[in-house]
Amino acid sequence: MQVGLIGSGNMARALARGWGRPVLASDSGSGRARQLVDEVGGEALSTLEVAQRADVVVLAHKPYQLHQVAEEIRDHVKVVASVLGGTATGTLRNAYPRAQVFAIMPNTPVEVRRGVSVYAAPHHQDAERIDPDAEAQVLGLFRELGVVVTVPETLFGAATSLSGVGPAYQALLAEAQIDAGIRLGLKPWDAENLVIETMAGTAELLLRRNRDTLQVRREVTSPVGSTARGLAALEAAGIRDAFQKAADAVANPPEKR
Repeated sequence: MQVGLIGSGNMARALARGWGRPVLASDSGSGRARQLVDEVGGEALSTLEVAQRADVVVLAHKPYQLHQVAEEIRDHVKVVASVLGGTATGTLRNAYPRAQVFAIMPNTPVEVRRGVSVYAAPHHQDAERIDPDAEAQVLGLFRELGVVVTVPETLFGAATSLSGVGPAYQALLAEAQIDAGIRLGLKPWDAENLVIETMAGTAELLLRRNRDTLQVRREVTSPVGSTARGLAALEAAGIRDAFQKAADAVANPPEKR
């Protein structure tokens, strides 16, 4: 299957690195398409040439460019996978009325094949328009890069408020803990190693414990012990409320309120 990337920014690069095979790529004049194919293989082409030659076209350009790009290529694409943020499936289908169109939002760990991609399931009234073979083709492509979670489109924003922005949140949590360790006297490298490896190991442990966060916490927390004191301090600082507010800020931006 030949994949074409329209747009060659950070997400396109993460996808291409995860797939690890030659791609067709275009950009709007930045030169990133050439840099991308020099790294992973493939060809840097015009947007129209990508659309004409690719089996699946991945829209990875800026969301505001949707109609401009569609005007140029809509008659040349059959299967479109959009990773455009804040762009409803209905809007995509209006832009590409003759194509099979799928809205899917990956996160950057797709680069190392540990990503999470959220797929907006078609509305019931749109189901008849969906070619199951095309849908399977697109979902299979993203499953190569990690987990695909299917949600109703009404919950697409809620889901991506966890996964899409999640790597940034996890990096911020790591950074805060590393800074705390350095403040207590640890060398930066040692603090980084302690925090990042602990995060990686905890993620694996949660999977093996059937995602039971309470069990993992209880296995570490002794009554009146150091972990209990630390957790109490985090709760007192409002960690849960902070994440609730962050989820609301992402899922309900000002223009939707």
